[in-house]
Amino acid sequence: MSRTDGARDPRRASGRGRSYATSGVRAPRRTGDEADDPGRIPALDVLRGFALFGILVVNALMTAGPYSAFGGGPDASDLDRAVSWLVTALVAAKFYLLFSFLFGYGFVLQERSARREGAAFAPRHLRRTLALFTLGAAHAVLLYPGDILTTYAVLALPLYGLRRLAPRTALRIAAGLLLALFALLLLEGLLTVALTEPRTVAEYVPTVADTVAAHRGDAADVLGAHLSELPDAIAAHVLYAPDFFAAFLAGLAAAKVRLLERRGRDRAWLRRTALRWLPLGLLGGVFTAVCAGGPLDHRWYDVGQAASVLTAPALTASYACALLLLLDRFRTPAAWLAASGRMALTHYLTQSLVLALVFTGYGAGLYDRVGAALVLAGCVVLYGAQLALGVRLMGRRRYAPAELLLRTVTLARRPAGRPADPSTAGPPASDAVPPAR
Repeated sequence: MSRTDGARDPRRASGRGRSYATSGVRAPRRTGDEADDPGRIPALDVLRGFALFGILVVNALMTAGPYSAFGGGPDASDLDRAVSWLVTALVAAKFYLLFSFLFGYGFVLQERSARREGAAFAPRHLRRTLALFTLGAAHAVLLYPGDILTTYAVLALPLYGLRRLAPRTALRIAAGLLLALFALLLLEGLLTVALTEPRTVAEYVPTVADTVAAHRGDAADVLGAHLSELPDAIAAHVLYAPDFFAAFLAGLAAAKVRLLERRGRDRAWLRRTALRWLPLGLLGGVFTAVCAGGPLDHRWYDVGQAASVLTAPALTASYACALLLLLDRFRTPAAWLAASGRMALTHYLTQSLVLALVFTGYGAGLYDRVGAALVLAGCVVLYGAQLALGVRLMGRRRYAPAELLLRTVTLARRPAGRPADPSTAGPPASDAVPPAR
C-alpha cells in the first residue's frame, strides 16, 4: 500500500441561510464533562461523517483483493476497471487528507479544552496518544495491517512539540514537506520508468498467490498474513509520514485562526474556494488514475503518486467547501453526517471488522473473488447502515464505544455517558479521532 487512503501496490505488498458551520446540529449544553465544549463546531463532525464514505470505499477495494493498484485483476470486467479507475481519480488519497487535517484541528481544540479546565495538557495528550497506539496496534494485527491509528499516535508527538508555531510558519513547513515528498516520489517513479520493463497484471498472479490463499484460510492464516504485511505497511507509512504531518500542520494552522468558525460561515468564500481548486484537483486525480489504472503502464505508478501529493489537497478542499455549501440547504443529511462524524472512530473500526468478515477467512473468504463494482455497491449499503446507526445511537448516548474508551483514558476518569439532549448527543468535536487509513 502506497499510502493510507491510496491503492495497494502489489509491487510493494505481495483511504439559503446561515452556514451549517453555525447551524444544523445544535451545540450541547455545558454540563458536567461537557464543560470543555463552549461552542461546538458542527462542520467538523459533518466533514468526518462525509469522509467516512471515501475511506470505506478505498479500504474496501484494498481489502477485497491484491490488485486495487492495477484497476483489478487479470480477469476484471470493463465495468470493474472503470469503477477502480474512477475511485483512484476522485476518491483515493483525498479523504485521509481530510481526516488528517481534522486531526490537527482537533489537537488545538483539545489544548484549549485543557486550558479552560485548568488541566495540564501534556499528560492528557500522552495518555490519548498511548491509547491510540495500543488500539491501532491491535487493529493492525487482528483486522488490517495498514492501520493508521499507530501512525497518528507517533506523529502526534512531534505535533505537540510544534504546537506553538504561528499559522504561517506551520503552513510553510507543510508546503516544504509536500515538496520534499513530491521530489522523492517523482525521482523514484522516473527511475522506475527508465530502468524497468513494463509488466502485465497477469505477471503478478504468481507473486500474490500465497497472499490470496492466506486471506482465504482459517483465522491463523489470516493473522499470519497480517503479520507478514506489517513491515510493508509500516514502510509505506514512514514514506508518507510527511504527507500526513503536512495535513496535521494545515489543520493546526486553520484552528489557530478559527477557519471553520469564521470562514465556514461565509458562503461566498466557500464557493470561491471550491471552484478555485477544483480544476487542479481533478486534473491531478485523472493523471494519477492514468498512471495507476491505465492507459499508462504500471511503471508510472509512483509518478502518479507524486502528482497526487501536490494536487490531492486541492480536490479535498473543494469537496469540503462544496459539502458545507450543500448541507447549509439540506439540514437532515447534515444531521445524519454529523451524528456519524461524532462516532467516527467506532465506525472506522466497525468498517474494518465487516470487511474482514466478508473478504477474509474470518468469515466468507471472498478475497480476490468480488469485482470493484460489487464492492462499491456493498459500501453504499454499509455506509447507509452506519448513518442510520449513528443517528439512533448518538440520539441516546453521548459517546459511542470507541470514543468512550478513548475519552476515559484521556481524562483518566469515566465521562458522563448520557446526553443532555437527544438532539445534541455526542462527544465534543475536539475528542473525535479522524479514522483515516
